[in-house]
Formats: sequence, C-alpha cells, structure tokens
Amino acid sequence: MAKEIRTVDDYIAAQPEGVRDILERVRKTIRRAVPKAEEKISYKIPAYMFSGQPVLYFAAWKQFYSIYPATGRLLAAFREDLASRDVRKSTIRFAFDEPVPVGLIGRIAKFRAKEEAEESKSGT
Repeated sequence: MAKEIRTVDDYIAAQPEGVRDILERVRKTIRRAVPKAEEKISYKIPAYMFSGQPVLYFAAWKQFYSIYPATGRLLAAFREDLASRDVRKSTIRFAFDEPVPVGLIGRIAKFRAKEEAEESKSGT
C-alpha cells in the first residue's frame, strides 16, 4: 500500500526522482510569492490557503505539472504570458523538460492571493 500523503513534503517525496526538484522549485516560488498562505494537502495535492480559501494548487502528472485555478480574471490578466502555454479550463500546464518559469508562477500566485483577498472582502 502506498504511503498516505499528509504533507507537501510527502507529496513531493512520492514523485519520481526527476520530478522532485521541479516541484520543490514550484513550491518555493509559491511560498516566496505568498508567504502568509497556509500550505496543506487538499484533494490529495499541495494547496496554498489564504484566509481559509484556496489560492493555488499544484500537481504532478506523467508528462507535465499543473497549477490551478486559472480563473477568468487571471487568464485575461496573463493572456500574453500564457499564449504559448497549455491552458485547459482552469488549469495551466507546464512541461517537465522546460525550465520552471519562477517569475510567471510567482506573479500568478500573487495575483491569486490578491484576487482571493478581494473576493473575501466583497463576500463573493
């Protein structure tokens, strides 16, 4: 039986060796961008919560890793930055064989934190 994933460390350790470093870079980027976000496992993947609400998730898959949610406002704000990316519904996919776009992921994390804070204040 596979070990239960309870922490982000567990999640990353459970990934293939070549993927772990990539996910650590994604994790560090998000934590730098939103240092007050609570890091936890939700829906069996790493999640970053702000004021009890999810700001960002990331997950590894066989051919790529993803960050979520890409809201309509986020997609509009980052249209040019995401033009060459694989975006499906509310998911942004990144290939393992490309350098981790730390600048882009950091800006997305900050945008989502701000977006979530605004939604919390307005009650929506």
